[in-house]
Amino acid sequence: MNARTSRTVVAAALVLGVAVGPAGTALAAGRAPAAAAATTRQAPDAEALREAIAGLPRADATAALVRVAGTAGSWRGSSGVHDLTSGRPADPDGRFRAGSVTKVFTAAVVLQLAGEGKLDPDRPVRHYLPELIPAAYQEVTVRQLLNHTSGIPSVGSGGDNLDAWYAHRFDLHDAADMVREATSLRPDFAPGTQQHYDNIGYTVAGLLIEKVTGHTYAGEVSRRILRPLHLKDTYFPGTDPTIRGPYNHGYQVFAGADGSGELRDVSVWGATDAWAAGDLISTTADLERFVRALFRGKVVRGPLLEEMFTLPDASVREYGTGGPAAYSAGLSVMKLGGREVWGKTGGRWGYNTAVAATRDLSRTLVYSVDATDAKGEGMNPTAMNIVVAAFGTPSSG
Repeated sequence: MNARTSRTVVAAALVLGVAVGPAGTALAAGRAPAAAAATTRQAPDAEALREAIAGLPRADATAALVRVAGTAGSWRGSSGVHDLTSGRPADPDGRFRAGSVTKVFTAAVVLQLAGEGKLDPDRPVRHYLPELIPAAYQEVTVRQLLNHTSGIPSVGSGGDNLDAWYAHRFDLHDAADMVREATSLRPDFAPGTQQHYDNIGYTVAGLLIEKVTGHTYAGEVSRRILRPLHLKDTYFPGTDPTIRGPYNHGYQVFAGADGSGELRDVSVWGATDAWAAGDLISTTADLERFVRALFRGKVVRGPLLEEMFTLPDASVREYGTGGPAAYSAGLSVMKLGGREVWGKTGGRWGYNTAVAATRDLSRTLVYSVDATDAKGEGMNPTAMNIVVAAFGTPSSG
């Protein structure tokens, strides 16, 4: 597909009003059922997967990279373009911003430290960070940071609309300052009583890792996870707003002056506002390797691994909606095709990512979708099609 054709396809789709979706929505629709999950014994549906990513670029996405694996076989595919100017095919090995998938790595390191006796998940965070966490939050435990039940309120990152965020995309954010801002506010709720998914708990967790180990957050994750698993294309960008190495460009729909949709290349965008909650850059191959090692107990060992597959008590409800709590330490759960699927989604501007697997690894999925509304409401249509093709349709508890 040449550059003129690719731009025409996207523009036509926008004019026709094709749904533009989402974001780093959680891979979570309800509490995991008590019964054991069914095993995926059928080979991946190659035709359905090809159809899920066919026709890119279009209004909701410009590229997609997908890897499905498991005991019954594997499937890999890519679609779309490297960039809209050249129209070159998308690079299947390209790096991308993994967004909140970063939280899985952060939770894993905290649990490793717990396994080494360097911290206690049930101990107040203030015990480890007395100069940062004020008395108003003295009851918040390490576990509550990881499963989003701390009650610490969210804080902004440079604006309250897309244009403001874009204008501030190169601003640098200090993690400790973000925590001070958040904890200067009243708690959203008493710790452990409700669940509110956000980034702030994982920002605190990153600082906790640094305090307990005496090393940088990025250095600890690299030493404990990236290097042992040979995740050579995964890294933390720090203050660098670019993506190093090969990558497919991400685009975002902005409202034009005349009310039409305008696509902008948002590949270069700082991620210091996300840090330990969402600044990881990776590839589908590396994330697939990580998920398989994690679920096999090669990253977090022994009973502490169960923290990642345990939801809060049923009495804990979602803040603001009253729905069931759906997040564990680092992961969330959904029932798809009659099976429990555990995983995590992530969204940064121009990029949606997900890692997901059945507990027995009979089916795994990793995707990166270059979504044109990566932080919109609801789930991106292309991403949803990939999930359904890999696992089946969502169902309630």
